[in-house]
Amino acid sequence: MRLNNTLTIVSLLFFIVIGSKVKAQHAELSNTSLHPNIVLIIVDQFRADASKREGFELNTTPFLDSLAVNGTWFNRAYCAMPACVPSRTSMLTGRFPSATRVSSNMNLKDAYFTKNLFEIVKANGYQTALVGKNHTFLEPKDVDYWKDFNHLGSAEPQTQEEKDFNQFLHSTHFYMSEKPTPFSVHLQMPAQIVKSAEHWVDQVAGKASPFFMMVSIPEPHNPYQAPEPYYSLFPPESLPPVTTGKEVLPKKGNTWMLEKQLLEMGYGDYEKMIPRIRSNYYGMMRLIDDQIKELVHHFKAKGLADNTIFLFVSDHGDYVGEYGLIKKGVGVPECLTRIPMIWYGPQISKNKLPSDAHVSNIDIMPTICDLLGVELPDGVQGRSLWPLLQGKDYPKEEFASMVAQQGYGGLHFVDFKEYDPYEDDGTVTKGAIECDELNTWTQSGRMRMLRKGDWKLVYDMQGHGELYNLVNDPAEVNDLYEDKNYSIIKTGLLEDLLAWELRAQDPLPLPHPNKVRKYGFKTDKRNYWAPHKNEAKEHLEKIKK
Repeated sequence: MRLNNTLTIVSLLFFIVIGSKVKAQHAELSNTSLHPNIVLIIVDQFRADASKREGFELNTTPFLDSLAVNGTWFNRAYCAMPACVPSRTSMLTGRFPSATRVSSNMNLKDAYFTKNLFEIVKANGYQTALVGKNHTFLEPKDVDYWKDFNHLGSAEPQTQEEKDFNQFLHSTHFYMSEKPTPFSVHLQMPAQIVKSAEHWVDQVAGKASPFFMMVSIPEPHNPYQAPEPYYSLFPPESLPPVTTGKEVLPKKGNTWMLEKQLLEMGYGDYEKMIPRIRSNYYGMMRLIDDQIKELVHHFKAKGLADNTIFLFVSDHGDYVGEYGLIKKGVGVPECLTRIPMIWYGPQISKNKLPSDAHVSNIDIMPTICDLLGVELPDGVQGRSLWPLLQGKDYPKEEFASMVAQQGYGGLHFVDFKEYDPYEDDGTVTKGAIECDELNTWTQSGRMRMLRKGDWKLVYDMQGHGELYNLVNDPAEVNDLYEDKNYSIIKTGLLEDLLAWELRAQDPLPLPHPNKVRKYGFKTDKRNYWAPHKNEAKEHLEKIKK
């Protein structure tokens, strides 16, 4: 009897121990599964306004439009700076270009921050991958999986067909192709990148830990080229007219006219090609849309979509014929600075209409930190969008305006006599078909832009201001800055811009403590400033009472 009792007790203890281990393992898996997979899809030079959900005539992004209305989307989202490296660096660090010290594509290695987005997710148990265009400070060692593609093809072409396609892209001189691309869709970068992304996901999907993947598509950035059937999808004669043409350039200023001259020096009479460039650009948008559809459907087929958040964003826009210009470069117009931003997936509220919040791509990193329950790293300046994405209450005043930055500093260059575009800058080469739109003339100086409601303020380091009503003047041609009828509005926007400029000052390095003293450093867990705006005033009122 005692033996049986002893055996029974031992058996119970055995099952209790085994059961505890199983429960612990199950709890560990459950805790991990609480964190969703995250797929950050970033496209290059993709206009926010060229989609039907924004009122555009052409059906360029039907799938993305469907994701938007079944998720949360923003039509007042802005890039930190309308240039690739500064914008992408700010997105990954949650810091303005003035803080990262990356204020041009030439400053790639100068990024200054404490932690970046990949470090954050990796420290929280995520598998990581970067598939596509990098163009940031990241290196292959920083992620678990790295597959590099760029504007001129795969970095490591495997087949002769891929090598031939790369050669074709090089032959465009980073410009455009007047004829249909003589290669099939599956060789295009969006298709190759999506295929590579799907392959990696299939390898890691069965593991307990979640994954974070940046799918970085180099298009519809120049070279403007498209294969059939996309080449013929939006023929030049069917395109809606541009908002404004080259006739406004004198009104926009000297630098704008210099930019057009540079494009002419590099590409000759490029204006004749603008209709075809626009057609190729919109066709490539549709090709990208179809490939994103393929990626999301792959997740659904694998049973991963229910635990995956998809984020679609661009690093900046493109003129695509506006102002008689192509690519990017001068100024901070809406077509360059405003970007698409769509969040879709579990816990993301569904909204057919866009959010009225003013947001930025520097808000992406702190949003993901908030999603994961991670404290913001020192120096982060973006704000969490997580309450907005969940449909919860948030301080409206915090998102009443947004800013963007432009320029690497110094004085503006005003002509080609003081600095030669051939010999000094290298933006064009004699006898060659090329023009780098990011150059000494378009990038010198400093400029700040503020969007608030229907209004937009632009201000530079020499005190030159511009004021536009974006409802009445979407092309930003009629400058109201000196109009006394709008002096109150102008003053209010200048005050907001000053406050933003102070917020954008880099807090790093924080005050160093010594043996005697240590300064406190107060922050909001979501980097919200609005709720704390009147704290001192309210405290003073309490003291008086």
